[in-house]
Amino acid sequence: MASVKVTDRIAASADRVWDLVRDFGGIQRFASNIESVSVQGEGVGAVRTVTLPGGMSLQERLEACDDATRTFQYAIVGSHPLPFDDYLATIRLCEDGEGCQIEWSSQFAPRAGAESQASAIVESIYRGGIAGMKKALGA
Repeated sequence: MASVKVTDRIAASADRVWDLVRDFGGIQRFASNIESVSVQGEGVGAVRTVTLPGGMSLQERLEACDDATRTFQYAIVGSHPLPFDDYLATIRLCEDGEGCQIEWSSQFAPRAGAESQASAIVESIYRGGIAGMKKALGA
């Protein structure tokens, strides 16, 4: 198994950032390069289908969403073109003065020969997502 963790600070309250993160179907509010999102089900167990440019799509299942600890967890399910399997990601938020500390991490199994590529892709997604959160919140 491989893992990636990106930690950053967002100049917005944890409550504002949490409102953005916990909206499972609203990922387009901060993630770029997403053509469409559809969600089947509600709450833990819901599955969102994310369609990217070029028609590539993947499905993510909500594994946990804890308002008290501001922790959000999702897994990629089904077949997908990314170079890894068994992906489980966690986003955690903590108050940090007048801002918020965000930690976005995951564990996954890179496919043979794609170890460094898989980690680079995941890290790029997290850094882009956090930059998109900052932009969406004006932070």
